[in-house]
Amino acid sequence: MRAPFQVLIIPFRYKKAGPEYAILKRSDANYWQFIAGGGEDSETPLEAAKRESREETGVTGEIMKLDSMATVPKICFIAAESWGQDVYVIPEHCFALDVGNSVISLSSEHTELRWVSYEEAYSLLKWDSNRNALWELNERLKE
Repeated sequence: MRAPFQVLIIPFRYKKAGPEYAILKRSDANYWQFIAGGGEDSETPLEAAKRESREETGVTGEIMKLDSMATVPKICFIAAESWGQDVYVIPEHCFALDVGNSVISLSSEHTELRWVSYEEAYSLLKWDSNRNALWELNERLKE
């Protein structure tokens, strides 16, 4: 059963010019985002982030928890009926995934992947929560 939380995972890698971020185009919509999905049953957000990363990109690796958080209205989810009447929004927990030299294999949820700079990712992403988490990760990677 879908748990009442969402995870967002930003795949990134280091290049000579600086970090690059993988943005993914959804197959059911015409927009760019990072890896996203929900928890299943009794999964923790970290466990869900690891599973979603593996399912959507085929990559497992070092997952970093970010401080960024958002909420998503329950009307965005089919499973919302099972969460009860007192649930109006669910938390979105944000993570980053250092893919290193791994090759990404897209799942059917996405049609395209682009490795882009911070600036390009920021301009192409649809959701504010994705841009907010990207900003945090980019700042952390400067340290």
